[in-house]
Amino acid sequence: MDVLETSKSLDEELYSRQLYVLGLSAMQRIQRAKVLLLGLQGLGAEVAKNLVLMGVGSLTLHDPHPACWSDLSAQFFLSEQDLGRSRAEASQELLAKINGAVQVCVHTGDITEDLLQDFQVVVLTASELEEQLKVGTFCHKHGVCFLVADTRGLVGQLFCDFGEDFTVEDPTEAEPLTAAIQHISQGSPGILTLREEADAQHFKTGDLVTFSGIEGMVELNGCAPRPLHVQRNRTLEIGDTTTFSRYLRGGAITKVKRPKTVSHEPLVSALLQPRVVAQNTQEVHRARCLHQAFRALHKFQHLHGRPPKPWHPVDAEMVVDLAQALEPLKGTEGPLEEQLDKALVRTVALSSAGVLSPMAAMLGAVAAQEVLKAVSKKFMPLDQWLYFDALDCLPEDGEPFPNPEDCALTDCRYDGQIAVFGASFQEKLRHQRYLLVGAGAIGCELLKGFALVGLGAGGSGGVTVADMDHVERSNLSRQFLFRPQDIGRPKAEVAAEAARRLNSDLQVTPLTHQLDPTTEHIYGDKFFSSVDGVAAALDSFQARSYVAARCTHYLKPLLEAGTEGTRGSASVFIPRVTEGYRAVASAAASEDASYPVCTIRHFPSTAEHTLQWARNEFEGLFYLSAETINRHRQALTPQAGLDEPHLLQVVLGVLRERPQTWRDCVLWALGQWQLCFHDGITQLLRHFPSNKCPQPLEFDASQDTHLLYVLAAANLYAQMHGLPGSQDQTALRGLLKLLPLPDPQDLAPIFASNLELASASAELGPEQLKTLHEALEIWSVGPPLEPLTFEKDNDSNFHVDFVAAAASLRAQNYGIPPTDRAKTKRIVGQIIPAIATTTAAVAGLVGLELYKVVGGPRPRSAFRHSYLKLAENYFTRWVPSAPAIQEFHHLKWTCWDRLEVPAGQPERTLESLLAHVQELQELRVRMLLHENALLYSAGWPPEKQAQHLSCKVTDLVLQVTGQVLKPGQQVLVLELSYEGENEDTVFPPLHYKL
Repeated sequence: MDVLETSKSLDEELYSRQLYVLGLSAMQRIQRAKVLLLGLQGLGAEVAKNLVLMGVGSLTLHDPHPACWSDLSAQFFLSEQDLGRSRAEASQELLAKINGAVQVCVHTGDITEDLLQDFQVVVLTASELEEQLKVGTFCHKHGVCFLVADTRGLVGQLFCDFGEDFTVEDPTEAEPLTAAIQHISQGSPGILTLREEADAQHFKTGDLVTFSGIEGMVELNGCAPRPLHVQRNRTLEIGDTTTFSRYLRGGAITKVKRPKTVSHEPLVSALLQPRVVAQNTQEVHRARCLHQAFRALHKFQHLHGRPPKPWHPVDAEMVVDLAQALEPLKGTEGPLEEQLDKALVRTVALSSAGVLSPMAAMLGAVAAQEVLKAVSKKFMPLDQWLYFDALDCLPEDGEPFPNPEDCALTDCRYDGQIAVFGASFQEKLRHQRYLLVGAGAIGCELLKGFALVGLGAGGSGGVTVADMDHVERSNLSRQFLFRPQDIGRPKAEVAAEAARRLNSDLQVTPLTHQLDPTTEHIYGDKFFSSVDGVAAALDSFQARSYVAARCTHYLKPLLEAGTEGTRGSASVFIPRVTEGYRAVASAAASEDASYPVCTIRHFPSTAEHTLQWARNEFEGLFYLSAETINRHRQALTPQAGLDEPHLLQVVLGVLRERPQTWRDCVLWALGQWQLCFHDGITQLLRHFPSNKCPQPLEFDASQDTHLLYVLAAANLYAQMHGLPGSQDQTALRGLLKLLPLPDPQDLAPIFASNLELASASAELGPEQLKTLHEALEIWSVGPPLEPLTFEKDNDSNFHVDFVAAAASLRAQNYGIPPTDRAKTKRIVGQIIPAIATTTAAVAGLVGLELYKVVGGPRPRSAFRHSYLKLAENYFTRWVPSAPAIQEFHHLKWTCWDRLEVPAGQPERTLESLLAHVQELQELRVRMLLHENALLYSAGWPPEKQAQHLSCKVTDLVLQVTGQVLKPGQQVLVLELSYEGENEDTVFPPLHYKL
């Protein structure tokens, strides 16, 4: 087994989102990995795509078989022009273009033992059992990690053998546990007290720990991992600290993740004694029956030289008989007496001839993740079999299955899909009209899937892709349809073009307008009336909630997916059948989380607080101040624009003197350092007891964080003023030795105290106004400033450098464990860790639900929500809840219901409208167009009620809001609520049809 010799440095910009999931050391191992992939049908193509996107060192392909029509339903590297060519050779060129850093080559010879020994991992897809046993036995013997992956229609299997002694260096996705230190004693043993006593429950005797950021007892910083002993009083014994320096303050203790060892059986043994991934005994039994079904399918292929024919009852019964005749499976204590589910095996056999894109996407994602586990030693591998089935896509019990005639192959690109669902279902798919919201990582995978299944690929069908963003370089490691030459172009347009190349029949329309309340004139009544369904691939709960509300309003099915790291979910919401979309409360709250101003400015206690402070500093110093100056540089009235008193310090700090040289910028940055981390802290200490407040820092250019702050701040200040900057740290250290620390009085003679500035009602005194007026005069001539908008993905612009350095220094002030630059970038940039495998998996799960939605009315029991954690080998699917029923007096309704009233001729008055709705009779109601437009209230005086009741509805809307109806608007939605003393009930919306 060899690893790839490479001197390539890791492209952190390209793999930035992936690095947050895997970490640097795992990514470096992946970059050196050599993988052999045997089999390039749809499943093999998915595995290959994911591995190349994620940057394996080299990938060797082997599949000499000629491409055929049924391949095209899932193999997106092949086209009609490739029919008859070797699958591997036909796929190699397009696969290599996904990531130029990966060596993609084709092996055309035989699979020999010498060849197998040259790789760390060997993957077999769509292979015969005899080949699996032969290759698997050799790989197990010689320490080569071995995987088998296969899909048959709507069922799939995955097998992993990483050997008898495989070490997982980092078993979990969770970050190492870190806690802040309150005190460490000198002695044997040294006793460590945590700042938060509750954190002690996360440590246990025997844990290995490391230390960082400690002042005083610096010998502990970066030391080898130390074992600890948890005492009853929740303090921690950390070994002998007698000879160490006295502890002063600060620092963090971090629990070290321990490696784990995995032992796998070879395939020849695991075939009869399978260890399956399952969440309960019912899943175990189903998986073992599927295991036997696959064994029987291999036996059928061996006996007849072909797989069972699509929906052929005779072939299916033969498979059932073969399954019953197989040697019984063994448990840990001998043969198991368990009943074979013949109906399950029969259904598997009937649909096994098909090749489906969503199944390939799901299994290919999991298989690729297992390859990465093998080469990176990151996350626990499968133990050892995974079975996944989506037979719920087929008609439920009692409903007829597709007939063999309708599923006969016709030499078209959808043959693999027709073999499962039939030609008539394919026609339904062709005529569907769908809206895809989001063309990012999940959106690209969904669009690829739509092209392969033929959604909107003929007749009146079509797919509209909506996304306002543009392609960035960091997108390329996950967003399969984009290439380097697409950087800077609109995602929707690039994705649409790429999808058409996958299937020239696909009718896809890109729109570059965001879906939100400001674009309802584009995505309005007319637009949604022509849509059959919506798929959402969005990365914020606010955006998801808005799209879901639109689907509820227009009664459209919604397919939705999201990921974070190796965790992913896929959901389906069907009008009047399932529950409506609801954002997870905790996740939605964290997205909008904010901290009290006083905490951020004066009393931070966590790294997140310091990061928010640093981000606010960036915004104030380099964006808001420039914006304020530019707005009022010509208006010399002192009060002009200072309706935000908290900006006073920032504005005056920038305005003191216009810089002319790099030296001026450095002097300003040094002054900012002194003000923020020394003088401001000293001032705060005058107001509060020292045990509640921070400690000032002394500037030291030899300390990297001090230097980085000045370097970043000076460069940003120079950018804002249109001056050249510098990246020369050695020259900067030399310059700083020549510059005296600014005197606080020179820095800001008119600064109010930090405490005064915390008040939004702070007023400017006469002296402050006078000085501000003088300062503004300086800026009445000359070019405007350049406001700097925070940009997280450009590592050369000093934006993240400034925030990271400022937050780290702030953490030192308050004795808070700092965060590293990578975590800083993730938090302040609101970056969601992402990885191609999870993205592909959830897209496959959405594709499976799409089959059910398009297939026609289905009961709630047919649909599935899904959730997975690839790092933990956790997979679960469940039936969605029914819509919650709300009741009030005689009314009953769900989130899907509405009260509908036609406009009538002549148009109705408000009184006629209310009289038409029988459900509202004898109820005291309030009617609003929106929150600030009250049309009617039963609590008004009779005269005002009569005045509004006599108005025509549209006239009343104009009268109350001053706005005319939008052109083409078909419905006026009115909000109704009960108006009572002790009750506040919101009724279903009233749709007044215009």
